[in-house]
Amino acid sequence: MADTVLYEVSDGLATITLNRPEAMNALNVATKVALREAVQSAATDDAVRAVLLTAAGDRAFCVGQDLKEHIGLLVADRETGSGQTMSTVREHYNPIVRALAAAPKPVVAAVNGVAAGAGFGFALAADYRIVADGAAFNTSFAKVALTADSGISWTLPRVVGPGRATDLLLFPRSISAQDALELGIANRVVPAAELRAEAEKTARALAEGPTVAYAALKESVAYGLTHSLEEALEKEDELQTRAGSSEDHAIAVQAFVNKERPKYLGR
Repeated sequence: MADTVLYEVSDGLATITLNRPEAMNALNVATKVALREAVQSAATDDAVRAVLLTAAGDRAFCVGQDLKEHIGLLVADRETGSGQTMSTVREHYNPIVRALAAAPKPVVAAVNGVAAGAGFGFALAADYRIVADGAAFNTSFAKVALTADSGISWTLPRVVGPGRATDLLLFPRSISAQDALELGIANRVVPAAELRAEAEKTARALAEGPTVAYAALKESVAYGLTHSLEEALEKEDELQTRAGSSEDHAIAVQAFVNKERPKYLGR
């Protein structure tokens, strides 16, 4: 894995850090490949019970596509007629977003600075966003004559509503941390100096929680957004049966009866 993305697993928590602070954590090809590998590893590793996605530096979480590299790739495309540059959506962005959103474990994004374009999309693909008070969000795509990618066409309307999402996509602008909180883009806003500690505390609490139940909760919410009430009720029955047969459920019930704090196993 390239050093543009750092990956560490400790006590059930996988920490993924975008590590190009000098480039505002922009996504060049090497970074996209490394990030895809990291999130897919975290999503499929049974030893990982929660994921923390963050970034190095204090200016940016991720400003999206590395446009300096992108220009060169576009020129090469024109010269060769290959048309490979925009395959990055299929080859990189889509797998990254799928892994984050569908991971059978909670994903926390610690947004330390600007999250623009695909950086915004990756933050929205997380389950919980803790945002530094000086951070900001921007869809950015229309500014460079592109349409939405990195899942934003799906996630943003579900967070802020279709009308407001269309407005933010057609007229890209900076969304402050406080405005993001009011819109539901941010779940919590904290002082920048406290972001990493607060995000780690939250992610580690989730890593110690009932992983099977968390996975079922993620699946049920995603399912309910696109299905009828009757279908959602059937899905709840299926998922509750799964959660109810987990070891963690038995542990939780026994701990409740004993008036003790449960110590979950994640299975």
